[in-house]
Amino acid sequence: MGREHMILGAFFFNPQGDNRMSWRHPSAPGFEVFSFQYYRDIASLAEAACLDALFIADHVAIWDTYESNVAHYANARLEPITVLAALSAATRHLGLISTLSASYSEPYNVARMFASLDHLSGGRAAWNVVTSGMNEEAMNFGRDATVEHAHRYERAAEYLDVAKALWDSWEDEALKLDRESGQFADATKVHRIAHRGNHFNVRGPLNVPRPPQGHPVIVQAGSSNDGKNLAAAHADLHFSMCRSVEEGLAYRVDFNERLERYERAPQSLKILPGIQPVLAASAAEAQEKREILDSLIPERLGVDLVSSWCEMDLSGLPIDGPLPDLPDEGSYNGQRTNLARLKSFKAQNMTIRQVARQLSISGAAPVVAGTAVEIADFMEEWYRAGVCDGFNLMFPVMPEDLANFTYHVVPELQRRGLAQSSYSEGTLRDKLGLLRPANRLVLER
Repeated sequence: MGREHMILGAFFFNPQGDNRMSWRHPSAPGFEVFSFQYYRDIASLAEAACLDALFIADHVAIWDTYESNVAHYANARLEPITVLAALSAATRHLGLISTLSASYSEPYNVARMFASLDHLSGGRAAWNVVTSGMNEEAMNFGRDATVEHAHRYERAAEYLDVAKALWDSWEDEALKLDRESGQFADATKVHRIAHRGNHFNVRGPLNVPRPPQGHPVIVQAGSSNDGKNLAAAHADLHFSMCRSVEEGLAYRVDFNERLERYERAPQSLKILPGIQPVLAASAAEAQEKREILDSLIPERLGVDLVSSWCEMDLSGLPIDGPLPDLPDEGSYNGQRTNLARLKSFKAQNMTIRQVARQLSISGAAPVVAGTAVEIADFMEEWYRAGVCDGFNLMFPVMPEDLANFTYHVVPELQRRGLAQSSYSEGTLRDKLGLLRPANRLVLER
């Protein structure tokens, strides 16, 4: 299966936008971010522009190691699968991507939730698999600190094996609903998975029939070595952070080599780098928008954010001085993707203040500021160079920046033949050019 146009997904981590302090922006929404109407309006904008998916990121804790985090940072959010289940009734084509942690949940429950969402949405569910790296999350699930990094990924790999087996525990033709014979299902086509592993013992079968997509689309975003191996083994979409065409091409080559080790074709994994589009009529207006966003961030919050990423308190260091020596990856149990980004900032001789500003505004995603033509030029260059299959769009202020992008940048991309102007029929897998997975339990018999 092929894909003619770039894949475009609207991402948001904080309800008000992908800036740690978006809620302070004059155009930001208020209490309505906890209402269904707010999410329905965002989904309607995305679907009217024929974007491929809405992606809701998530944590399972309040980030409160430092007092300033709770006081200033938009920590509170709705549980995403609940939101997406509601949106499945208000949309027809839009892919529905939810983050859910494989560290603090059980595969049977999660397989059941995503199978249900896939049925409710007519085959539009996608699961962004994460391994939680925050101590605050661990302390909500009976631990004093986060699980060791390699152990988290080992558990996640087994977790995905179990989830996929559970989705396959019903063959596609198993459900009969034959009123005349009284046969609800063909018992020879419903299977216990009888999984016994290092982390899970799961009998099965799932009590939801096989999802319309076979398996909901699997998404992964970690760029550590363990994270990339997990993506190469299991993922359909991978969200990356790249700063240049050269870096993106090298990243793609690395992934192709990993995919080959797992006997997968390059086109079976779609790579979507994150970018933060800031639409402006001129360079001066773009700079003004950047400065407004910068001004929203309390200095202490930015320092605390950098401290959290490197797992050491930096509040006693000069804010205009360099980052300290950073931990070695092998002994670091936090999010190693974040550690790698900090090391790249240190290599660029960025000060703590500069790093704090970068992390507060867009994490490590490049900010693409300019006119609709300039933003489209950037996206076209990366897409045609083979860096990516599309983009994970991270808007600073929602819904304003999403609306601006859909009203101005999307038509420019459509004019160039780079973005779809209508949806094709079928499931999310069909729309993304991904094959429907064969039932492994049937193949193994």
